[in-house]
Amino acid sequence: MLKVVLAQPRGFCAGVERAIEIVERALKKFGPPIYVRHEIVHNRHVVESLRARGAVFVDELDQIPPGAMTVFSAHGVAKRVEEVAKERGLPVIDATCPLVTKVHNEGRRYAAAGKELILVGHAGHAEVEGTIGQMPSRVHLVQTVADVATLTPDHPEALAYITQTTLSVDDTRGIITALKEKFPSIAGPDVRDICYATQNRQQAVRDLANAVDVILVVGSKNSSNSNRLREIGEELGKPAYLIDDASLLQREWFDGIATVGVTAGASAPELLVQGVIDGLRAFGEVDVTLMEGVAEDVKFRFPPELADA
Repeated sequence: MLKVVLAQPRGFCAGVERAIEIVERALKKFGPPIYVRHEIVHNRHVVESLRARGAVFVDELDQIPPGAMTVFSAHGVAKRVEEVAKERGLPVIDATCPLVTKVHNEGRRYAAAGKELILVGHAGHAEVEGTIGQMPSRVHLVQTVADVATLTPDHPEALAYITQTTLSVDDTRGIITALKEKFPSIAGPDVRDICYATQNRQQAVRDLANAVDVILVVGSKNSSNSNRLREIGEELGKPAYLIDDASLLQREWFDGIATVGVTAGASAPELLVQGVIDGLRAFGEVDVTLMEGVAEDVKFRFPPELADA
């Protein structure tokens, strides 16, 4: 018998739930098509499901017809994107995660106080591009401790840092320590401002790694937080695989294995997790248990234009 241990928490966070429901409510209230700039969240199944119901995902605003209902993704957008939408007369519903918006507000406050800004994050990530584009002045992007060593700001005595929300306290600790050692007067947010969902899911994987032989992470390849969950499993010495769904399961992963840990990135629906468990049953009898962990009860308000949808 294969013992399957489910991580707690796993899967959707409040920001992802809100973003998906914003598109669903918009489709219900205004009817299709609803245009979404970039993937609403980084999950192929979620995007395909919404596309089948009338959501149209585009890379840039010039792909949207004049006057068409537009949704900004959970990752947030640059100020210039907001301006272009206004110039083109697009009615916009903003699905930016409130925790991302909080980082934008913090960064603007630091800039208004005369601080030179540093963003700890991954180059090319949609959230990072949006955050940099929301700042009124230049932003230094730092991805590693090595980047800190080569950082030469114009005003080293007047610095502040902000962080990408899908990085955890553990992900950022070394970089922030290096920043504080090099620039002792640097300002930055309290660690409590780190995204609760990222931290909780990473801690759950650490706990899982102590109890299982192999780890399965349900999530898409372009999901930053899903990739990080897999990396943590490997760092703790356990084989870890990132899979979109049950179709990617391989029997040889479980040869000589007694226990399998299953978790999911913050943008992966629970339906896919249950599908993976069903997929494991193709290899033999399965016994499923739920690990103890943090119970999340965070809820975010909807934009006023969809409150009644």
